[in-house]
Amino acid sequence: MRVGESREAKDRELRALQAALAAEHAAVYGYGVVGGRIGEGRRAEARTAYDAHRARRDALVRAVEDAGGSPVAAAAGYALPFPVPDTAAAVRLAGELEDRVAGVYADLVRVSGGERRRGAAEAMREAAVRSVRWSGGSVAFPGLAERGGTVSGTPAPTA
Repeated sequence: MRVGESREAKDRELRALQAALAAEHAAVYGYGVVGGRIGEGRRAEARTAYDAHRARRDALVRAVEDAGGSPVAAAAGYALPFPVPDTAAAVRLAGELEDRVAGVYADLVRVSGGERRRGAAEAMREAAVRSVRWSGGSVAFPGLAERGGTVSGTPAPTA
Protein backbone atom coordinates (compact mmCIF):
# COMPACT_ATOMS: atom_id res chain seq x y z
CA MET A 1 0.00 0.00 0.00
CA ARG A 2 1.32 3.44 -0.90
CA VAL A 3 1.67 6.25 1.64
CA GLY A 4 -1.20 8.24 0.06
CA GLU A 5 -3.49 5.23 0.23
CA SER A 6 -2.62 4.71 3.87
CA ARG A 7 -3.44 8.34 4.65
CA GLU A 8 -6.75 8.03 2.77
CA ALA A 9 -7.63 4.93 4.78
CA LYS A 10 -6.84 6.74 8.03
CA ASP A 11 -8.96 9.70 6.94
CA ARG A 12 -11.89 7.40 6.11
CA GLU A 13 -11.56 5.71 9.47
CA LEU A 14 -11.41 9.05 11.29
CA ARG A 15 -14.54 10.25 9.45
CA ALA A 16 -16.33 7.02 10.41
CA LEU A 17 -15.22 7.43 14.03
CA GLN A 18 -16.56 11.00 14.03
CA ALA A 19 -19.86 9.81 12.53
CA ALA A 20 -20.15 7.11 15.20
CA LEU A 21 -19.41 9.71 17.87
CA ALA A 22 -22.07 12.03 16.46
CA ALA A 23 -24.56 9.14 16.42
CA GLU A 24 -23.76 8.33 20.04
CA HIS A 25 -24.27 11.98 21.02
CA ALA A 26 -27.68 11.86 19.34
CA ALA A 27 -28.53 8.52 21.00
CA VAL A 28 -27.65 9.88 24.44
CA TYR A 29 -29.92 12.87 23.79
CA GLY A 30 -32.67 10.64 22.39
CA TYR A 31 -32.59 8.32 25.37
CA GLY A 32 -33.06 11.36 27.59
CA VAL A 33 -36.36 11.87 25.79
CA VAL A 34 -37.17 8.15 25.94
CA GLY A 35 -36.51 8.11 29.69
CA GLY A 36 -38.93 10.97 30.22
CA ARG A 37 -41.78 9.21 28.39
CA ILE A 38 -41.18 5.49 28.88
CA GLY A 39 -43.43 3.49 31.17
CA GLU A 40 -42.19 2.15 34.48
CA GLY A 41 -41.99 -1.40 33.09
CA ARG A 42 -39.24 -0.52 30.60
CA ARG A 43 -37.51 2.30 32.45
CA ALA A 44 -34.60 0.09 33.60
CA GLU A 45 -34.06 -1.07 30.01
CA ALA A 46 -33.98 2.54 28.82
CA ARG A 47 -31.50 3.47 31.57
CA THR A 48 -29.24 0.56 30.65
CA ALA A 49 -29.26 1.62 26.99
CA TYR A 50 -28.60 5.24 27.95
CA ASP A 51 -25.60 4.18 30.04
CA ALA A 52 -24.29 1.97 27.22
CA HIS A 53 -24.45 4.85 24.74
CA ARG A 54 -22.73 7.20 27.18
CA ALA A 55 -19.91 4.68 27.62
CA ARG A 56 -19.56 4.20 23.84
CA ARG A 57 -19.59 7.97 23.36
CA ASP A 58 -16.80 8.43 25.89
CA ALA A 59 -14.73 5.65 24.29
CA LEU A 60 -15.21 7.23 20.85
CA VAL A 61 -13.99 10.60 22.14
CA ARG A 62 -10.75 8.88 23.14
CA ALA A 63 -10.57 6.96 19.84
CA VAL A 64 -10.98 10.15 17.78
CA GLU A 65 -8.26 11.85 19.83
CA ASP A 66 -5.98 8.82 19.45
CA ALA A 67 -6.55 8.98 15.68
CA GLY A 68 -5.39 12.60 15.67
CA GLY A 69 -8.80 14.26 15.40
CA SER A 70 -10.76 16.74 17.46
CA PRO A 71 -13.92 14.98 18.66
CA VAL A 72 -17.15 16.34 17.24
CA ALA A 73 -19.12 18.09 19.99
CA ALA A 74 -22.65 17.23 20.96
CA ALA A 75 -25.35 19.57 19.73
CA ALA A 76 -27.44 21.48 22.25
CA GLY A 77 -30.47 19.61 20.93
CA TYR A 78 -31.49 17.21 18.20
CA ALA A 79 -34.56 17.04 15.99
CA LEU A 80 -36.54 13.92 16.77
CA PRO A 81 -37.88 11.88 13.82
CA PHE A 82 -41.44 12.15 15.20
CA PRO A 83 -43.26 13.51 18.28
CA VAL A 84 -42.81 11.49 21.47
CA PRO A 85 -45.88 12.17 23.62
CA ASP A 86 -46.24 8.77 25.29
CA THR A 87 -44.75 5.37 26.10
CA ALA A 88 -45.54 3.83 22.71
CA ALA A 89 -43.74 6.64 20.89
CA ALA A 90 -40.82 6.40 23.35
CA VAL A 91 -40.44 2.70 22.57
CA ARG A 92 -40.57 3.45 18.85
CA LEU A 93 -37.94 6.19 19.25
CA ALA A 94 -35.63 3.83 21.15
CA GLY A 95 -35.85 1.32 18.30
CA GLU A 96 -35.16 4.05 15.74
CA LEU A 97 -32.15 5.31 17.70
CA GLU A 98 -30.67 1.81 17.82
CA ASP A 99 -31.25 1.24 14.09
CA ARG A 100 -29.44 4.48 13.28
CA VAL A 101 -26.53 3.69 15.58
CA ALA A 102 -26.18 0.18 14.11
CA GLY A 103 -25.97 1.68 10.62
CA VAL A 104 -23.21 4.08 11.59
CA TYR A 105 -21.22 1.32 13.24
CA ALA A 106 -21.60 -0.77 10.07
CA ASP A 107 -19.77 2.03 8.26
CA LEU A 108 -16.99 1.96 10.87
CA VAL A 109 -16.69 -1.83 10.50
CA ARG A 110 -16.22 -1.41 6.74
CA VAL A 111 -13.35 1.08 6.99
CA SER A 112 -11.46 -0.17 10.03
CA GLY A 113 -9.44 -3.21 10.94
CA GLY A 114 -8.08 -5.10 13.91
CA GLU A 115 -9.30 -4.23 17.37
CA ARG A 116 -11.19 -1.15 16.19
CA ARG A 117 -13.16 -3.27 13.73
CA ARG A 118 -13.95 -5.84 16.43
CA GLY A 119 -15.14 -3.06 18.74
CA ALA A 120 -17.30 -1.51 16.03
CA ALA A 121 -18.80 -4.89 15.18
CA GLU A 122 -19.60 -5.45 18.86
CA ALA A 123 -21.22 -2.00 19.12
CA MET A 124 -23.24 -2.73 15.97
CA ARG A 125 -24.37 -6.07 17.40
CA GLU A 126 -25.37 -4.50 20.72
CA ALA A 127 -27.40 -1.80 18.95
CA ALA A 128 -29.08 -4.41 16.73
CA VAL A 129 -30.02 -6.50 19.75
CA ARG A 130 -31.43 -3.47 21.56
CA SER A 131 -33.34 -2.52 18.41
CA VAL A 132 -34.97 -5.95 18.31
CA ARG A 133 -35.85 -5.70 21.98
CA TRP A 134 -37.50 -2.33 21.45
CA SER A 135 -39.21 -2.98 18.13
CA GLY A 136 -39.78 -6.71 18.20
CA GLY A 137 -38.37 -7.09 14.68
CA SER A 138 -34.99 -7.38 13.04
CA VAL A 139 -33.11 -7.36 9.77
CA ALA A 140 -30.58 -9.95 8.62
CA PHE A 141 -27.67 -7.52 8.40
CA PRO A 142 -28.28 -4.44 10.58
CA GLY A 143 -26.94 -1.26 9.09
CA LEU A 144 -26.51 -2.76 5.63
CA ALA A 145 -30.06 -2.72 4.25
CA GLU A 146 -30.16 1.05 4.57
CA ARG A 147 -26.98 1.35 2.50
CA GLY A 148 -28.33 -1.01 -0.17
CA GLY A 149 -31.15 1.33 -1.17
CA THR A 150 -34.09 -0.50 0.36
CA VAL A 151 -35.46 -1.03 3.81
CA SER A 152 -38.48 -3.29 4.17
CA GLY A 153 -39.03 -3.16 0.42
CA THR A 154 -39.28 0.63 0.19
CA PRO A 155 -36.69 2.89 -1.41
CA ALA A 156 -34.18 4.41 0.97
CA PRO A 157 -34.64 8.14 1.66
CA THR A 158 -32.25 10.48 -0.07
CA ALA A 159 -30.86 13.74 1.24
